[in-house]
Amino acid sequence: MAVIVKYVVERNGEEKMTFTSKAEADAYDKMLDTADELFTLLSESKLIENEEKQEELSLFLAQHKEEVLYALGAKRKPTPKKPKAVEPVEAQDDAA
Repeated sequence: MAVIVKYVVERNGEEKMTFTSKAEADAYDKMLDTADELFTLLSESKLIENEEKQEELSLFLAQHKEEVLYALGAKRKPTPKKPKAVEPVEAQDDAA
């Protein structure tokens, strides 16, 4: 018999997601916290009246947090690493 450890993220008594890693469960829970805060901000703005759309947008923005931070200038995009130059290999004459 195997023992399997599962981490369950629960919100308001509702099971949202199950993970096998505590780090993944914590990251997902933090993303949901961010979505909750964004939902509050969006609902205060009165720009989107539809509560379901507010929730969808909040979740989308929370899932793309890094890109949002780049767009807001709160975080710099990492500079792409240039591939190392490969020296051409000279053909060797194998005729012997």
